[in-house]
Amino acid sequence: MNLTETEQIIMNKRIAPPAPLGSYPPSDVTFLLKDLSNVSLERATQEREEAIQSGVHYSEMLPVEYQPTSGYIDLFHETLQDSSRKIALAVAVVSELIVAQRGLNTVLVSLARAGTPIGVLIKRYISYRYEVDLPHYSISIIRGKGIDENAVLYMLQKHGLDADLQFIDGWTGKGAIRQVLIAACDSFYNKYGIRLNDDLAVLADPGYCSATFGTREDYLIPSACLNSTVSGLMSRTVLRGDLIGPEEFHGAKFYKEWLDADVSNDFIEAICPHFPSVTEEALPITADLRQSPPEITWQGLQDIQCIQKFFGISDINLIKPGVGETTRVLLRRVPWKILVDSMDNPNLRHVMLLAKDRGVPVEIFPGLTYSCCGIIKPLKGESE
Repeated sequence: MNLTETEQIIMNKRIAPPAPLGSYPPSDVTFLLKDLSNVSLERATQEREEAIQSGVHYSEMLPVEYQPTSGYIDLFHETLQDSSRKIALAVAVVSELIVAQRGLNTVLVSLARAGTPIGVLIKRYISYRYEVDLPHYSISIIRGKGIDENAVLYMLQKHGLDADLQFIDGWTGKGAIRQVLIAACDSFYNKYGIRLNDDLAVLADPGYCSATFGTREDYLIPSACLNSTVSGLMSRTVLRGDLIGPEEFHGAKFYKEWLDADVSNDFIEAICPHFPSVTEEALPITADLRQSPPEITWQGLQDIQCIQKFFGISDINLIKPGVGETTRVLLRRVPWKILVDSMDNPNLRHVMLLAKDRGVPVEIFPGLTYSCCGIIKPLKGESE
């Protein structure tokens, strides 16, 4: 094969190989992240707020990792028990779509960290259904900075310049990561002449900003309840010039000290046994989606902009759409109010209970695309 000058540059670029990271079996995922476990990156809330206010990017530091309460853990297990089959069906649908659209030579690329558990499930489903073990990586993507280019180059070096990368995330909210991915793929093409497919496969797409999804229903995906302890004990990703060299991956911390609290593999093992029973149900759903491709309307973002204007909220990032993000707002942020599509939506039972416990007002917002939205009380430093 005759390589162009740009292609030779890609193949010859020396990228540090990945170190073993995370609490998943190595057969489930390879984290293309630099291990920063021994670096002190956490900042107290007030210090972090002042830094963000002064212009420091959120990816240059980490919040003190939230340690879930027993009630929070109970919510995770209760939700997992109630929704495991429903999640398995959505995994089956999105996996069948990926295979139908991309074939069985695809490289699965989860976006750390919410995408990682979903990528593991998709890999497991395809292995069960098609007896093919697709490579699966987890890489960093950061709002305002883009995708980890070295991670992409590493995968192309390993799997060929024509490798078909399928990006994966957990769910869509406002669609910010989808927009970052689109821009990153355009930038990569302009720099290297290789067109990456910016399709983002997600378990749930309540924001109407992806064409490859398992469902557009807005319900609580249990992995949205927790942070590192359901994502292989990995922190959020970090990008800082003094820590990450020009040929290194974006960084992250591996919280080995929380192994006793880790439920990353519990989450996977609760869902995979349902695959045999959901496959036949998934096939006609997939066929319908293939026959009548769903429209990408960005309706969710339009909703958020409407809410922003209605309440006069200066920072759109204070509005957290969807059941998962609303749950997070109620459990570990400073909520102002919760907007719902209906007071009797069965997906909102736990949201209503949490709002009542915390004394947070709940209001109906007519015509909401999502089941609910959480609005954070305006505070300095909440702009990430």
